[in-house]
Formats: sequence, C-alpha cells, structure tokens
Amino acid sequence: MIAAATLQAFCTALFRAAGSEPAEAAIVAAHLVEANLVGHDSHGAIRAPKYVDWVAAGELLPNRHADVVVDAGGLLLLDGGFGYGQVIGREAMAMAAERARRHGACVLGLRNAGHLGRIGAWAEQLAAAGLISVHFVNTSGYGILVAPHGGTERRLSANPIAAGAPGPHGPIVLDIATSATAEGKIQVARNKGEELPEGLVLDGRGEPTTDPASFYGPPPGAILAFGGHKGYGLSVLCELLAGSLTGGGASNPQNPTAWRLVNNMLTVAVEPASLGAAEAFGLDVAKLESWVKSSRGEDIMLPGEIEARTRARRDAEGIPLDAVTRTQLRGAATRLKVAIPAELVDG
Repeated sequence: MIAAATLQAFCTALFRAAGSEPAEAAIVAAHLVEANLVGHDSHGAIRAPKYVDWVAAGELLPNRHADVVVDAGGLLLLDGGFGYGQVIGREAMAMAAERARRHGACVLGLRNAGHLGRIGAWAEQLAAAGLISVHFVNTSGYGILVAPHGGTERRLSANPIAAGAPGPHGPIVLDIATSATAEGKIQVARNKGEELPEGLVLDGRGEPTTDPASFYGPPPGAILAFGGHKGYGLSVLCELLAGSLTGGGASNPQNPTAWRLVNNMLTVAVEPASLGAAEAFGLDVAKLESWVKSSRGEDIMLPGEIEARTRARRDAEGIPLDAVTRTQLRGAATRLKVAIPAELVDG
C-alpha cells in the first residue's frame, strides 16, 4: 500500500520533471490519484509513465489551456490544443457550469484534448456545482480498440459515457465505457498476472480469450461492446456526438490526429432551477433513492456510492499498486531523475 499523499507528491514531481508548470503537475497528479482512491485503478497512477512518455514523444503538450472556438451563449466549442486532458477538462467544466447557471443549460463541445482521464470526475465537478450533466467521449484514432457488433477487428474506441446529478448523500454518478471493459483494466489484469472474465475480449484470430496478453498480441485482438448491439449503438453515438459534431473526428486511423491520443467530448449541463424544478428535483431524487433502496436484497447502492466507499477505505488504508505498475513508475522516475519514495520500493 502507498499513501495517497505520497503517491500524489511523487506523480506531481514526475509531471514537473516532464515539463509541466507546478499548477498543471498538481492537477494531473491529483486527478490520477483520485481515480485510484475511488477504485478506478485503470485511470490512476498506472497512466503516469505513459503520459510522460507521450510528452517526450511530442504527442502530449504540457502547459496548454482550453481555447474558445465558438461562443454562442449556452453553446460553446473548445479546443484543447493536445494538452493534458485533466487540465483542459477541468477548465471546460468550469465554463460549462458558468454558462449553465447564466442560461439554464450549456452544450459544450471539446475537441483535441489529451487523455481526459476518469470521465466521471467531470460529472462530479458539475454535480458539486448543483448541475445535472451527461458526457459523451471518443478518441480520434489512436485508441481504436473495440470491435463493432458482429465484427472481430478493432474499429471503435472505448467511448465512455458519464452522467451525474446532485444527490441527497453525495453526487449520483454513472461512469461507464461502452466497451465491455476499459483497456486500462486489461492493463491492470496483465500487470497483476490475472485472467480476464469471459466475454470481454477477442484474441488476434477473433476468438474469445481471457488472457490479457492475447488481447495485445501480436496480432492484436479487440474488446467487445457491452451488451452486444446496445453498447455498440451507444458507442457509435459517442463517435457522432463527441467526434464528428465537435470537429475532433470520429475514430479512424487516417485522421490527421490519429498518431497521438486525442479525446473529444460533448457535455450537456442543466441547471435544475432553470426548469422551475430546483426544490422539487431534490425532493424527488431523495424519494427515488428511498424507493430503490427499499427493495428486498443486500446492500443496494446508487451509482457513485461504491466509489465513495472505496475512497473512504483507501484514504484510511492506502492505495494498492501491483508490482508491474510500481516497476513502471520507478522506471519513469529514473528516466526523469525524480526521487523514488520508499513505499514504491518496498511494496
């Protein structure tokens, strides 16, 4: 186990050494460690070595900010300039919140951002501001991982969808990939030497497999869409809404940005009071929670509650990191001449 504060300070030092200004390094590190704290290890510190490698390769550009391309009141289009998605996304959500309060709603398109990290974080940011939101995300070509329904070859990215709203006991947040699993979770399984559950991925011959290494190949395999045609249909909508509509591009290896990981996102944010429903909304959400949890069963939770519980436990006990991830983090630190905390050495 490693304490969250120790891991965050270490990741901050990595990003500083890779060229980020102090504020940016701290924001990116905090986002990654928050992902670990809430149990989304696939979007946590495991990403840091990749990020600094992308910076070294010129694929990810430090110290960029969101540029406004279209400003039409409650309609905004931003360009991330291939900067850190954690910074660009945070700035974008702040703009969306301000416009939603002013106009009642905001539709915000974001294109050409670096990896946006855990998409649920953006729904949480808006829920904390009292807003309801939905988010559709794609990549423009670098992250093509998913087979279309009925196919066996990669054609789509993992295309996450997130949505959130203020709740009576914290934000209610759904954060899912339209693929049967996120590629980062396959990385985690490979690093831990674990098998995958059945029904998630195909190997390079188009055959079902539970071996993470078979997914990576060669030849590379593909992730399936969740729920068959249903997840596939949602994935295509992510491509249209996040990619085609924003100008960032739907997933295609021929796109001019396909050589780097680019995320695009469409966000819709709504102020409940703009519909005359502020008080009634809160009361109805509380009523819904009570009704749902009254079902016979064990430990019924609303979306987002499992993350809150995991955070409380990991805040107290520390964050687990597998041996391979620790080795990768130490390797990045060695290359960048960053001090390695004892907790990353001792395991």
